[in-house]
Parts: sequence; C-alpha cells; structure tokens
Amino acid sequence: MVMTLDDIKRMAIATKLADVKAIQELLISNEEKFISAVNDSAIADRFRDMLKDDHKNLGIIDTTIVQYGVKSEPKDTVVEMVKKIDELMSGSKLTIYEKVFQHELLKHQQAMTGIVIHKAAQKVGADVDAALGPLNTVNFENRAHQEQLKGVLEVLGVRELTGLEADQGLWARVQDSVAALTGVVGSVVTQTSDKSDMNLQDVIRMDHQKVNTLFMEIDATQDPQKRQEYFGQLYKDLNAHSRAEEEIAYPAVRGKYPDGDLKELYDEQAEMKVLLDQIRSMNPASEDFMNAIHRLKDIVMDHVRQEESTYFAAIREKFSSEESEQLATQFKTAKSKIQDEMSSTK
Repeated sequence: MVMTLDDIKRMAIATKLADVKAIQELLISNEEKFISAVNDSAIADRFRDMLKDDHKNLGIIDTTIVQYGVKSEPKDTVVEMVKKIDELMSGSKLTIYEKVFQHELLKHQQAMTGIVIHKAAQKVGADVDAALGPLNTVNFENRAHQEQLKGVLEVLGVRELTGLEADQGLWARVQDSVAALTGVVGSVVTQTSDKSDMNLQDVIRMDHQKVNTLFMEIDATQDPQKRQEYFGQLYKDLNAHSRAEEEIAYPAVRGKYPDGDLKELYDEQAEMKVLLDQIRSMNPASEDFMNAIHRLKDIVMDHVRQEESTYFAAIREKFSSEESEQLATQFKTAKSKIQDEMSSTK
C-alpha cells in the first residue's frame, strides 16, 4: 500500500499561510511608500522600524512554510485584493491618512489570520501546531504595530481635518503598550538576529522537534487512516530534512568535524531512507507497520542525539553567528526546493 498524504485540513492551512505571505509582502510595499510620502521625521522613523520588523517577519513566515512542509498558492481572491490595494497605495485617490488607515486594517487582518491558523493547527495535529510555532512571533509584532498605527493615525487624522497638531497623550500610551508587547515576545526567532534568520542549530532543532511529535502521534492512535496521514508527513519531512543536510549542513563541516562521526551521520540517514521506503508499502493497520515505525524512531533519535551534541558543538565552535545564520538560510532554501520537487513527483 503506497502511503500518501491527502488531508484537506492541512492543505487549507497551507493556503492560508500563502495568503499570509502575500499580505506580508503588501505590508512591506506599503511601508516603503509611506516613508517617502510622510513629511514628518518621527512618523517616518516609526515606519522604518515597522519595515525592519516586517522584513524580518517575512523571513519568519518563509521559515514557517518550509517547516510546515505542505505548499500551496494564495487564494485568487487574496491575489486580486493585494493587486487592488497596491494600486490604491500607489495612486492619489486616497490621502496619506486613508492609506495608513487601510494599512492598519491589513495589520489587523494579518494578526487575526495568524491567530486563526494557530487555533486550527491545534485541531489538526500536534505536529502542525509545532511547525507553526514561529508564526506566534509575527502575531505579537502585528499587534504591537497596530498600537503604533493608532498613534500615527491620530496625528495624521487631526492634521488632515484641522491643520493642527494632535494631543500626544495617546502616542505616549502607545509607547508603553509596545514596550510591554515587546517584552512578551521572548522568541528565539526574533531575538537572535535583525535579519529574521535563526542559526543552523535552531532550524535543525525545529525539524527534530516536529519529527518527534509525529512519532508520538503515530504511537498514540489506533486509527489506520491517521497513522497513514502522520506517516505521510513524516516521510516527506525526514526525506526533505536529510537531503538538505547532505547538500548544505554536512559539507560545511568537512575538515572541521571528525570524518568518522560525519560518515556515521551519512550512514544513519541512508539506513533511515531505506526503512522509510519499506514502511511506505506496509499496511498501517498491521503490527509490522508499528514495529518498523519503532525501529525507525530508534534510528532517528540516535541520529538526533549525535547531531544535537557533537555536530551542534562543532557549528558553535567553528562558525560565527553570521556564518551559522547564512547556513540556516541555505538549508531552508535547499529544503524548500526539495519539497517542491517531491510535490511535483508524488
């Protein structure tokens, strides 16, 4: 029996993630326009800070999509909406106040969509919830931006209506609320780099956590259909992860990591791939299927322990933070390409 993943709920979440990315790119485009359009250095500085955050958050969204492992395109209606809003933001029909007002609504939409995705993930599966964890950082920052935009709108709106300056009381309160929200977002994703990139260890560790969750989900269910669903995702995740490591992560440490230990990592992954293909043809209701899953878990967990101890230590000792972040970016790019190849050949 060929194991495939055909889950409408997972694909619906993938489509919503693609929508979020499309809106995020629009937010960035808007803020670039606002910086040159406003004649107020303080407001321009706020948009520069938002733009910096939103570039970082686009990287987090890309990371989340790769980590999720199910790809989709944004809905046609979202693509059309983005096109129309971009035309309005580029034209002269709206005042700067009206443009920023629409921008704040987009921020609200983005924050609420992120929350809905998170809640939906909790219903679909623990592995989905784990994969989408980084998106919570984007949700927090969108909420913080909404508070900042309220202050910007107050200033711009009062100027447009009266030509006078607004009372700055709200703006001061906005600063307090933003500071409070920033303190809450203690995420490794946002705190490690202004570029949004996690280091290589962070990215690989996220994959390990998701795979471990999938093993637990398979163990916890007696439903053959759910076993098939979870194994389908496990099969794709392990293959994409291992191939990306063999293309990017392992070659990077040649000469900086014991040859014998590196060979062991390659050998473990080769054994894992053989067993994955064997399990793929098994009946998920059978005892043989579960026995093979347990053998696979032993191989993978031994592999994980070596990577997270000696391999991670080599990365920390031999590479700078910037170099490790660059490797993480290369790893995610390779993994995304592999996922696309796997989707086109399934």
